[in-house]
Amino acid sequence: MNTAIMSQGGRVVIPKQYREKLGVKEGDEVIWTEVDGQIVLTSRRQELERAERFFDRLMADYTGPSLADELITERRAESVREDEHE
Repeated sequence: MNTAIMSQGGRVVIPKQYREKLGVKEGDEVIWTEVDGQIVLTSRRQELERAERFFDRLMADYTGPSLADELITERRAESVREDEHE
């Protein structure tokens, strides 16, 4: 267990071993979350990777048409309609 002393303004230094483990350096954005009365610190990169894994699992069994292709088709049709009304 590591400890730290809170300084003026509520500042706490994240020990080097944890900064390295998180892959964060000065100027990086970190995210604080309260979970069951404890504060959890993650990096922005880790949260993005977690979200990507979530959506990958969510879409793993999807067998429908490409949602991106549908959106592109809709946008092109909308563009054609707009051109016709000009």
